[in-house]
Amino acid sequence: MRRRLPPLNALRAFEVTARHMSVTKAADELAVTPAAVSHQIKALEDHLGLALFERTKGTLLLSDAGQAILPGIRDGFDNFDSALEAVDNLGDAGVLTVSVAPSFAAKWLLPRLDRFQTAFPDIDVRVAASMTLTDFQRDGVDLAIRYGGGRYGNLHVERLLAEAVSPVCSPKLLEGVAASGIEALLKSATLLHDDSPDEDPSCPTWPMWLKAAGLADIDGTRGPRFNQSSLVVEAAVRGRGIALGKARLAAEDLAAGSLVKPFGDGVAVDFAYYIVCPTAKLVLRKVSSFCDWLRAEASADGAKSGSQPA
Repeated sequence: MRRRLPPLNALRAFEVTARHMSVTKAADELAVTPAAVSHQIKALEDHLGLALFERTKGTLLLSDAGQAILPGIRDGFDNFDSALEAVDNLGDAGVLTVSVAPSFAAKWLLPRLDRFQTAFPDIDVRVAASMTLTDFQRDGVDLAIRYGGGRYGNLHVERLLAEAVSPVCSPKLLEGVAASGIEALLKSATLLHDDSPDEDPSCPTWPMWLKAAGLADIDGTRGPRFNQSSLVVEAAVRGRGIALGKARLAAEDLAAGSLVKPFGDGVAVDFAYYIVCPTAKLVLRKVSSFCDWLRAEASADGAKSGSQPA
């Protein structure tokens, strides 16, 4: 078992006095009286059972015991200072590591991230794009944005954005197609499939969507497949076919006119985007600032679409 340590104030009084070799100067640095410094040193000497200073003709000298313990105590206070400085940097500035699914990073987060960097130039965001679950301590991650059902164990979990799915395509694909010809277009166009591993039973596949639309005679299994939702949206932007696209991921392209919704608004799904992090991380300024910014961006998204973000 560890031995009982002396009071921290006594150790600090000894270290400062030994550095200045003066009780008076130590008292000035510590903003206390010389008598208080002498009292703390005497308490430390009583704790150790050894004299730490020798006083000869008004000169203060370290005893053998004082010389023996000074380097370790000085290193200890240096380590305290370094540790507290590291915590300060974590809380106020430095690098914020955000784990986020690649598709959400590419199509939603990155197009907006300049606004956060402008508002908080002292916080550098490191985006770790990954589909795997995060071990916050092992991976050095401060915060994650996850797409799922919202069940993430003993963590702070906050619903950020709802999601919906609808057919999207390049407006070029609709050139020369009359409103009455949309069904014919579905029969002839390439269907783009999202095979990302979301495992959301409420998310429609092409066969499900076509059946619900009363178009069961169309083969909904044909067409290329992609394991990332962003790739499905990008393929649609490039005119490769009609995709069942997630609204949040297609929002920038829809706003820019690179994509259109030929069949109107889509079907709301059960899964949503969540802010996930250890509760203790919320006290850090860089984390709380990023969460506030995410909420503001999500609210702006909801205002644009006329729906609530979460």
